[in-house]
Amino acid sequence: MESTPTRVVVWSTGGVGAVAVSAVSTRPDLELAGVWVHNPDKIGRDAGVLAGGPPLGITATGDAAALIALKPDCVVYAASGPQRDTAALPDYERLLRAGINVVSTTSTGLVYPPAYVLPQWRQRLENAAHEGNSSFYASGIFPGFASDQLGLLLATQSRAIRTITLSEVSLNDHYPVADVMMDGMGFGRPLDFAPALSIPGYLEAAWSAPIRLIAAGLGARIEEVRGTLDRRITDRAIEVAFGTIEAGTCGAVRTRAAGVIDGREAIVVEHIIRMARDVAPDWPSSDCDATYRIDIDGDPDIHTTMTLGAPAGYGAGRAAMTATAMRVVNAVPYVVAAPPGLLSSLDLPDTLPRNVFREITAHPAGVREREG
Repeated sequence: MESTPTRVVVWSTGGVGAVAVSAVSTRPDLELAGVWVHNPDKIGRDAGVLAGGPPLGITATGDAAALIALKPDCVVYAASGPQRDTAALPDYERLLRAGINVVSTTSTGLVYPPAYVLPQWRQRLENAAHEGNSSFYASGIFPGFASDQLGLLLATQSRAIRTITLSEVSLNDHYPVADVMMDGMGFGRPLDFAPALSIPGYLEAAWSAPIRLIAAGLGARIEEVRGTLDRRITDRAIEVAFGTIEAGTCGAVRTRAAGVIDGREAIVVEHIIRMARDVAPDWPSSDCDATYRIDIDGDPDIHTTMTLGAPAGYGAGRAAMTATAMRVVNAVPYVVAAPPGLLSSLDLPDTLPRNVFREITAHPAGVREREG
């Protein structure tokens, strides 16, 4: 006897949300029950078309109450943009209290809830989850899989570890949100401009969750997190998705956060983002535009590189969005089955996908899956 499909609502149809709409609609164990959109121009349109695929017969809506009234089993929350985390918190609370499980790529600080920087909200969400008998899980690719589970998996080979470094090296010229890239990270601004990344304590807070998740998984205690920011200018104008980065302004950003154990920096998360390959040539680089490295200095030394996508066709930007979306879409059945509360990757088994052996054909918005 076949089980009833898990009913899912996807929250937004941006890059990650569009992948989620396509993935959920093609999974026989999942049923797309509804889609939420923020842009008024998208309201009333077919969700499948908004996601770049064929019509699905599901109309996108901006009415959160109507979607809650559908009583889905889970919401895939993929809203993005400035202030997205703060705006998402009341939504999470409302959904959890209504008995709806939530998986999210929006609030990366909640990949390890015990380390969340807003303890009052953490408690509110915990209370809502227990009141509604529901669960919450956040993940992605970085923060997410490449900054937590991949490192922990490799550490299963270790006898002793001096340091574990988790790195992303990426070309992000495809990212279109100007506020995030310019005001948040400083791209296209002179080096005397103070982006959000430079606010004292920002980096420590931003990367505390994956660092503390790794530490908890390995039974260690973090004494403090130390953050550093480095930026480099471009000597030529660079055309990117959000506009033009003029010569003499920031074209590459490198952040580093280190978790201190026993007085030394033991767990390091490093993020290198370029707007063109030739900026900051002395920094670590990669032939692939989305590269993730795990380096364990210990007994034994372990070095692993994971790349997503390819330079042409199904490229790294689209691949990273797909990987981000699928981290939570694949987790839906596991989160629905989990006890109520705020979850991390330490609380779930491997969120192995189902129904993944499909023929894949390209279409203008990315990929379309077809049963093989």
